Amino acid sequence: METTWAPRLRDAGLRVTRPRLAVLDALAAHPHADADTLVTVARRAHPTLSPQAVYGVLKALVAVGLARRVEPAGAPALYEVRVGDNHHHLVCRSCGAVADVDCTVGAAPCLVPSDTAGFVVDEAEVVFWGLCPDCRGAGHPAGVPGPSVRVRSTAGQHHTRGEAGA
Repeated sequence: METTWAPRLRDAGLRVTRPRLAVLDALAAHPHADADTLVTVARRAHPTLSPQAVYGVLKALVAVGLARRVEPAGAPALYEVRVGDNHHHLVCRSCGAVADVDCTVGAAPCLVPSDTAGFVVDEAEVVFWGLCPDCRGAGHPAGVPGPSVRVRSTAGQHHTRGEAGA
């Protein structure tokens, strides 16, 4: 069962298994998919694949850098195989569509904070929110906030938009 993924799995120190290949193929075909979608898609190639196995594969792929986990506020985690280029994302407030946005400078980190607080910054992650062309065309007014969104503060606390401190 050699595929283009097999050498990449081996190079990352992972064994080549049917579940890993099925999940990688699903990720390649469905960028920015959540785990439930990936379970459904991967089962087409591997019908006995369990949700637990898919979550385990995703965790392993993210850990070795073959996949990236993206966590838009207020939405389930999304996964993609575009890794290592520090790109960012556009997210539609209405339908949840996600699009990639290349880094504004081209090298990580492409954004520099005004104060690093002593940190050595090696990556920046930005999520741009708005309305996709389809939702704008469907008459959704621009600037109307979507459902309540979690915002991560610098202290690692989570707030819902509208709460004090958000």
